[in-house]
Amino acid sequence: MEETVQAMALTVETRDPYTAGHQQRVADLACAISREVGLSEERTNGIRLAGVIHDIGKLYVPSEFLSKPTQLSVLEFAIIKQHAQIGHDILKGIDFPWPVSEVVLQHHERNDGSGYPQGLFGKDILQEAKILAVADVVEAMSSHRPYHPALGLEAALEEIGQHRDTRYDPEAVDACSRLIEDGAFRFAN
Repeated sequence: MEETVQAMALTVETRDPYTAGHQQRVADLACAISREVGLSEERTNGIRLAGVIHDIGKLYVPSEFLSKPTQLSVLEFAIIKQHAQIGHDILKGIDFPWPVSEVVLQHHERNDGSGYPQGLFGKDILQEAKILAVADVVEAMSSHRPYHPALGLEAALEEIGQHRDTRYDPEAVDACSRLIEDGAFRFAN
């Protein structure tokens, strides 16, 4: 199973070189957050697998959208937003011992209902997906993308702190902030 998940992750990354390593870095941070909030190693392992393939639905997205150096049109962004549902649909038939497909589906949901694809509110979002959402935002903001330069960890922590409890789970935000500010977590290069 591990090798299959890694192969799926590499498939996504070959289509989108700008985010090569993104899924693994998100998985690494999500696992650190999971441990920091006291989840079991068993649940942390499920978060790791979901993190490593959370963007598998981007296989559906035209590569020119993923590497577009300017702002996306409304239609282009609507297509990109479908990656969470597509990822869920790809993974839902695999008998993981964790809710991997649901975590992938929910990784862009936000506590206040402003996320996608379902517009779920805090209590309806899996804890694993809340953790993955925080890790995803922090990694994306601190890394270079065609449409924005790396904004850095300080800006990423400011983003999650500013939207703590509205968009992002407060427990996951606090754990992530502690890990980074205390130097207990660093992204691998």
